[in-house]
Amino acid sequence: MHPIQFPKLKIGEFEAKIPIIQGGMSMGISLSGLSSAVANEGGIGVIGTAGIGMFEPDFTKNFREANTRALKSEIRKARQMTSGILGVNVLVALTDYAQLVLTSIDEGIDFVFCGAGLPLKNPELFPPNRIKEVVKKVIPIVSSGRATRIICQSWLKNYNQIPDAVVVEGPMAGGHLGFKREQIDDPDYTLEKIVPEVIEALVPFEQQMNKKVPVIAAGGIYTGEDIDKYMRMGAQGVQMATRFVGTHECDAYDGFKKAYIECKEEDITIIDSPVGMPGRAIGNQFLKNVKEGREKPPKCPWRCLKTCDFIKTPYCITMALIEAKKGCFEKGFAFAGANAWRVDKICSVKELIESLREQYQHTILKLQPLPV
Repeated sequence: MHPIQFPKLKIGEFEAKIPIIQGGMSMGISLSGLSSAVANEGGIGVIGTAGIGMFEPDFTKNFREANTRALKSEIRKARQMTSGILGVNVLVALTDYAQLVLTSIDEGIDFVFCGAGLPLKNPELFPPNRIKEVVKKVIPIVSSGRATRIICQSWLKNYNQIPDAVVVEGPMAGGHLGFKREQIDDPDYTLEKIVPEVIEALVPFEQQMNKKVPVIAAGGIYTGEDIDKYMRMGAQGVQMATRFVGTHECDAYDGFKKAYIECKEEDITIIDSPVGMPGRAIGNQFLKNVKEGREKPPKCPWRCLKTCDFIKTPYCITMALIEAKKGCFEKGFAFAGANAWRVDKICSVKELIESLREQYQHTILKLQPLPV
């Protein structure tokens, strides 16, 4: 009997050999190293763009130019290391959002995943002479059927197009969450609930445009069994981020990875982010200090987030995440998914994907009816 393989994931003109997108973790966690390794295994590797210029010498004075320069460099390095499919993750909440998207497209990136806000009509992002090009690349990250409808209605009205794919991210994800605090543990907002809602929301738009829009499930997906579960619900693929932190190729420093390996389930906590959204992170003394009002940003050199009022915010999230990337948790913290405590070792991307494939195969065989 031949081993059961992962189904392929087709998005527009691209076809990934496995239905796994590596979630784009910003502030230097997923750069060319991790994204190219995932792409080489047949998945879609994703570079996180927020704060990508952190190690450029002029980051503090010219953060937009530094980010643009570093983004170009990382995309080019990744292209040298893989011929696979590459994407970037760009937060809509960033003040240089449109610039990062267009720079990525200029560099020949295959996909742009947009979360922390909805990619709606924006002349800076969708210049009249580039609308078709941008729409073809941008993949929205949503957390509800309603958000999906809003995007599709906007794109249809303004561009006569709908997205080539949609990522639906549930409340077990790491980082910024598209939910109110009270919704995070509400059974009505689980990924199992919202995946079918997003699939249903897309149906009339798919019929109108005569195209299939694959739905990618994200947030808390950890095993091959999880992959099978959401694909049985109608998703065509999954996005996984937390699992890839525990790989040799992850671009974070060893101290960051160590925080994942050493954390316990009770360490995973929900925080209030200056982005204006709740976020999931690994609790530590820095976050306790923030909660108790003992951390204050001395200044704001970047104005990097549209929604951040640096005079009122209890801490600078950019500074905190830069320190975490370097493994300095006295001055920062690590974003992490709800299952981060299950990461117990560092392995290669190849080993991780092979273990997911074996789990997926085992699940398929277990659920198949016995021959008569």
